[in-house]
Amino acid sequence: MKQLTVISGKGGTGKTSITAAFASIAENAVFADCDVDAADLHLILKPDIEKTERFNGLDIADIDKKRCIDCKKCYESCKFDAIDEKINLIKESCEGCGVCEYVCPVDAIKMVKRDSGVSYISITRFGPMAHAMLKTAEEASGKLVTVVRENAKKIAEREGKDLIIIDGPPGIGCPVIASLTGVDLVLVVTEPTLSAIHDLERIVSVAQHFEIPVVVCINKSTINLDNTKKIVEYCKKNNIEVVGKLPYDNAVTEAMVHEKTIVEYSKGDFSNIIKDMWSNIREKLKE
Repeated sequence: MKQLTVISGKGGTGKTSITAAFASIAENAVFADCDVDAADLHLILKPDIEKTERFNGLDIADIDKKRCIDCKKCYESCKFDAIDEKINLIKESCEGCGVCEYVCPVDAIKMVKRDSGVSYISITRFGPMAHAMLKTAEEASGKLVTVVRENAKKIAEREGKDLIIIDGPPGIGCPVIASLTGVDLVLVVTEPTLSAIHDLERIVSVAQHFEIPVVVCINKSTINLDNTKKIVEYCKKNNIEVVGKLPYDNAVTEAMVHEKTIVEYSKGDFSNIIKDMWSNIREKLKE
């Protein structure tokens, strides 16, 4: 079983649109949306949810006010200001460290599981999909990404799929690392802007740290040809293959509005480049 993660150093580069396009032409694949903080692959793939599971992230303090003797040791010990002077829990501030439970002399505080989000196993018109949604302001996004990947792997093993296509989150943080560790190939989607070039260099360094092969796609390559040239030169200098240069095309937005992938919606040059790019990537995954 091979795994491909499509990722970007910043949001808005077109990563999810390209992932969805790959989903529409890939064969015998499972799809995983690991952008759990702002999942949107489902907007294009329109999955039918078959299984839902609650996700418990960090633990949270539960205060039994009947047992509390108002000694205020928990209030004084909490470094996150998650307990006020009246010994009420401020849920948004609790980091689940457990010090309040430790210092309470009457066992009035227990650490309990926090309802942090939900994971899904679904079916799309192109095949099975694992995805999730982290609740607003919740922590442990990397842990939820791991749940999504584990679900995708179980589906692939059960149904005899030989490929998992992962739509990773933007940036270089914990959920990004959780989405790319152990995969066979990383496709970094960038665009010819100064911020995107900077973030491309950062995410490439993360992937190389984990010794994962990297290829690059330049989306909207025609909006600034000088910056596109800089990206190509950077990739050449670092022995990174540019597997595709996609032009700016309004058809991509039109396809999203119609809840279709660009390959489904348009048969133009953009779709043809996507298909060629996918053929190239599929061959690399066979190596």
